[in-house]
Amino acid sequence: QIHVVESGGGSVQAGGSLRLSCATSGLNFINFRMGWLRQSTSKEREFVATITWDGVKTSYAESVKGRFTISRDNARKMVYLQMDSLKPEDTAVYYCAVHTVGDAVVVDSYDTYGQGTQVTVSS
Repeated sequence: QIHVVESGGGSVQAGGSLRLSCATSGLNFINFRMGWLRQSTSKEREFVATITWDGVKTSYAESVKGRFTISRDNARKMVYLQMDSLKPEDTAVYYCAVHTVGDAVVVDSYDTYGQGTQVTVSS
């Protein structure tokens, strides 16, 4: 059974930083591309970032490009999202996601298993 636990969220002022962590178990982690998705109260769930199984290639939503960095530690089965220069529009619940099939920048190409972690950015 796959378990995913996201952590690291919180409340920060605009311009601040947070680092999200994702711990996984029950998953042959190294076989999977991983990603981060987010959902705010006013929007549908959206793609944020993705990373290949070996950590070599990453892709980002245009809205976070240059501010967020995704990384992974295959030995620890962990995924991270470093978020800098945060904006109020980044406020959302962030979910760690396992890529299943399809376009890697599309939300429906991922499964999520955790409760997410809340990020709140105030102006």
